[in-house]
Amino acid sequence: MNSRQANDSLDYRPLSPSRPIAVRQLYSVHYFEYTGSYAYPGERHDFWELLYVDKGMVRVIAGDHSCQLNQGQVIFHAPGEFHAFSAVGVAPDLVVVGFGCGGPAMDFFRNRVSHIRAEERTLLGRIVAESAAVFSTPLNLSAVTQLQRREEQPFGGEQLICAALEELLIRLIRREAQPQSTDGRRGEDDSVFAQVAHYLEQRLDRPLSVEEICRDNLVGRSQLQKLFHTRTGGGVAAYFNQLKIQAARRMIREGRFNFTQIAARLGFQSVHYFSRRFHIATGMSPSEYERSVKMLSEGAAPLTDDCANNVDDCIFPFPPSPLTIESDSKHNSLPHH
Repeated sequence: MNSRQANDSLDYRPLSPSRPIAVRQLYSVHYFEYTGSYAYPGERHDFWELLYVDKGMVRVIAGDHSCQLNQGQVIFHAPGEFHAFSAVGVAPDLVVVGFGCGGPAMDFFRNRVSHIRAEERTLLGRIVAESAAVFSTPLNLSAVTQLQRREEQPFGGEQLICAALEELLIRLIRREAQPQSTDGRRGEDDSVFAQVAHYLEQRLDRPLSVEEICRDNLVGRSQLQKLFHTRTGGGVAAYFNQLKIQAARRMIREGRFNFTQIAARLGFQSVHYFSRRFHIATGMSPSEYERSVKMLSEGAAPLTDDCANNVDDCIFPFPPSPLTIESDSKHNSLPHH
């Protein structure tokens, strides 16, 4: 018998992969932009829910505990747990996902508050982006009891949502046992990106040039542009403009300044230029955006499904690629009053 005949007779036996985390149902996917005075009275249901703070901060009630959730943190509500939240004076942007997932591994997330790192935030971005493409249900409408599929949707979109959610949960569990290292070249790039991103966030009131950014951060122009293209899919100027638009959206929702004041506070040369840049980024004028937020805060449905699902300028305006990795921190249990 020659080697080929021997190989043909091998008795292959399959292995059924273990799936300690398996998302079986999707109940809701939301991206909310609330005013600084918003308060949700609370609910309880028989499925898991995650609440992630993309911007701002909220006070969360979970069962008989409460805590303040800051930007970049996520909390998980177990099935049957009463939960409510309220804004803490700053207009928050929130991701809320309701899902069915059983098994003993999910006990890890009971009374759990976690810091979200860059790779995990990318997974949240994929969940939001895929949901916008797959479901006609508005992402910013809270009174949703069942997700509605679009008549035409990307192939495998629902499966990708579940896969991203499962990977997010697995990564959070793994981090407890084996914290990721940020040593070496990637760690240096992460440090530079974090430094420049913080620098930009602190100077939203200025019309910065790329030359100024490079000079003040002691980094070469080509290195900076390559770094931001790798991390965000666009240049540093586009990233800075996106930060300004996100800040403008929050200021409009807070309602403390008119459009001329917002333009001045964000370093735009005129209110007309601000309005033009805002419209390019969001597809709405500032006044149209203000009216849409007011409708949402009053509990009215948006005019069309599609307008609510325009997430290109929301939580994750860039392609899903790694951003800054935060310094390692342990999970925090939910504190008492």
